Amino acid sequence: MPAAQTRKPVAEGLFTWPSDDPQLLGSKCPDCAEVTFPSQTGCPACSASRCEQVGLSRSGTLWTWTVQNFPPPHPYLGDAREFVPFGVGYIELAEGVRVESRLTENDADKLAIGMQMNLVIEAFGTDADRNELVTFAFAPAETS
Repeated sequence: MPAAQTRKPVAEGLFTWPSDDPQLLGSKCPDCAEVTFPSQTGCPACSASRCEQVGLSRSGTLWTWTVQNFPPPHPYLGDAREFVPFGVGYIELAEGVRVESRLTENDADKLAIGMQMNLVIEAFGTDADRNELVTFAFAPAETS
């Protein structure tokens, strides 16, 4: 199979890319200060319609987690026969928002509620044009 052409985000507007210090892109309401992820124009707390895009903290606390031991349903981008279990959890950022994310760790003995986590960008798959897709994930602070 030919090598990937370029790296690109799995979806636009989720995180800064390319960047040496990537950040998730959320939004903050100027009226009530509600912070959301992903970014949106309307506020879910007060219904204001002028939320502003903001970069979010690059680290947070593991709020809860599990290990996904089976391939996700369609549209799973990989070959189900080559599936590798992965961690998934909620990371509570300094802004008070909890972000659902893939975790770089899938060993349950190495994950604990309350541990510090850092944002990383990692390979996710390949699109039809052989571009490498990248996404955000969180890694335990002591290994990232």
